[in-house]
Amino acid sequence: MNEEIQYILTKEHGRQLDTVELIASENFASEAVMKLCGSVFTNKYAEGYPGKRYYNGCENMDLIEQLAIDKLCELYNCGFANVQPHSGVNANTAVYQAFMKPGDVLMGMDLASGGHLSHGAPPTLSGKVYNSITYGVDEHGLLDYNRIEGLAKLNRPKVIVAGASAYPRQIDWSAFRDIADSVGAYLLVDMAHYSGLVAGCAYDSPLPYADVVTSTTHKTLRGPRGGMILWNNPDYTRRINSSIFPGTQGGPLMNIIAAKAQCYIEALLPSFEQYADQVVKNAQAMCTVFEQKGFPVQTGGTDSHIILMDLSDSKHSGRQAADILEENRITVNKNGVPNDPRSFVETSGIRIGTAAETTRGLVEADFKKIAHKICNLLG
Repeated sequence: MNEEIQYILTKEHGRQLDTVELIASENFASEAVMKLCGSVFTNKYAEGYPGKRYYNGCENMDLIEQLAIDKLCELYNCGFANVQPHSGVNANTAVYQAFMKPGDVLMGMDLASGGHLSHGAPPTLSGKVYNSITYGVDEHGLLDYNRIEGLAKLNRPKVIVAGASAYPRQIDWSAFRDIADSVGAYLLVDMAHYSGLVAGCAYDSPLPYADVVTSTTHKTLRGPRGGMILWNNPDYTRRINSSIFPGTQGGPLMNIIAAKAQCYIEALLPSFEQYADQVVKNAQAMCTVFEQKGFPVQTGGTDSHIILMDLSDSKHSGRQAADILEENRITVNKNGVPNDPRSFVETSGIRIGTAAETTRGLVEADFKKIAHKICNLLG
């Protein structure tokens, strides 16, 4: 390995070892997952799907991709899956292309309320190609399903996106199903943040309610960086698969697909349910300390791995708070809060996640100590 690259790699390895990792979208993949990311699978081009490749020599590519599909369907009890998306954004983009035409109405959660860029934010492809309508949260930071229904009936979206990037509570998938049915819309659930918790039975599954579900494979699921798509209606298979290849991607990353297969197999183990349950318990333990110490959290708590600390009345902006914590080897990310008085650059919140340190074996008592330290540093 090149000496300069080895130096940077060693530095990053040391940083991860010496840091309390509380970024909600990060986790620690297993040695097996990381080994597969750097395996010989990276050398093979495999455009197409199992049994229908455009290159020869793909018999082992077919085996590993089919294994990934089978294990993913088993994990979430669904009928069909595509494991080729390079990311969650790629998965969302492909679903939009499969079910909408340019100019159709797309309705997703407002970025300022906890939604994701790919759910129709103006600077993104989804916000430029489609007529994007957004819904938000109420004065308590909670989804108001009656208000969302009214917005849907007013705008008649073709696709409604449920799911969030910074929403700590359980989302009512059934309510979104009813809203979608009331206007004849497709329901897409982006469970990127919650997919590991869903797999571990610590968060309600959207699969019984959604037309299509997308997710990343890292975050709480603890796999390689990548995306995936799940569905149950066989009529959707051709349009979804063709929207990935050749619609929005070329050759799949077979090394990452192999690592995804390993990730799904790990998530099927009984220990994964214990991990997912502990992730939520740890987040709730931190919330208790924050509230006791006078650091309010959005919605007053959490049902997931996500905590959104509200610093609107603090002397520190979200950016400043994140920098202070990083100086003390705790990493979080700055994050906007609903009705944020500060700019997107500064923000009035920090987003905290408990998945990565739970993977390291920390429990409630450990997270309470970390929460106390955060309060002392930001006090």
